[in-house]
Amino acid sequence: MAKVVVVTSGKGGVGKTTSTAALGAALAQGGERVAVVDFDVGLRNLDLIMGAERRVVFDMINVIQGEAKLTQALIRDKRLESLFLLPASQTRDKDALTGEGVARVIAELRQSFDWVLCDSPAGIERGALLAMHHADIAVVVTNPEVSSVRDSDRIIGMLDSKTERAERGERIERHLLLTRYDQARAERGDMLKVEDVLDILSIPLLGIIPESQEVLRASNVGAPVTLNAPVSAPARAYTDAVRRLRGETVEMSIPSDRVGLVARLFGRRVA
Repeated sequence: MAKVVVVTSGKGGVGKTTSTAALGAALAQGGERVAVVDFDVGLRNLDLIMGAERRVVFDMINVIQGEAKLTQALIRDKRLESLFLLPASQTRDKDALTGEGVARVIAELRQSFDWVLCDSPAGIERGALLAMHHADIAVVVTNPEVSSVRDSDRIIGMLDSKTERAERGERIERHLLLTRYDQARAERGDMLKVEDVLDILSIPLLGIIPESQEVLRASNVGAPVTLNAPVSAPARAYTDAVRRLRGETVEMSIPSDRVGLVARLFGRRVA
């Protein structure tokens, strides 16, 4: 039975889709059977990041409306046998996502995979609420800037009130993924420091993804950074985040920077 993870954010442009692809690929590289699901109906960017845009025939809306089976819509990754993509529709409205239909798709995915990663639209509209509703775990992606962190705080409130687990009186497991972090700029006061973000959001830190051109290069060639540049700083950070997601204890650091201080200061907050 799969663990369902929603990768979510309050603000757009924080690296949520690239993070979904990178985390999914890293899990699959570790031998897990993984499905990444695009909930951003009308935009559909996850297939571009995965390099599968020309292979989309059916999408999640086709499955929900009974026009295709789930097995017909799932696209196997060209590089990893155990990684699959369920794309969103570019031509339908978000209202085509129904609660009953999403529940049925997620239930079927749970039976076939070890992990299901749901790439949520930014914000709190219908697609985002449906993406988080059935999740067991939430990865909240934020940049170290005030507006991004503020919007993420609102998303945490939705996770605590609008999910299936919240309806049962349970709390969803929540983690923070801090992206586009530049320690030198943080020290100059040009962005929030790690401890500032943690103080505001008060959820466990899953990983710190450093600012890097490798993420953009990977997106441009249609490959998760963990596959396209596996020894790069962001790829190593995503790989460590996946190990923590699996429950391993991994020292927190910013790859390629001279960091040990972050681990000593914030290791107590790592999930």
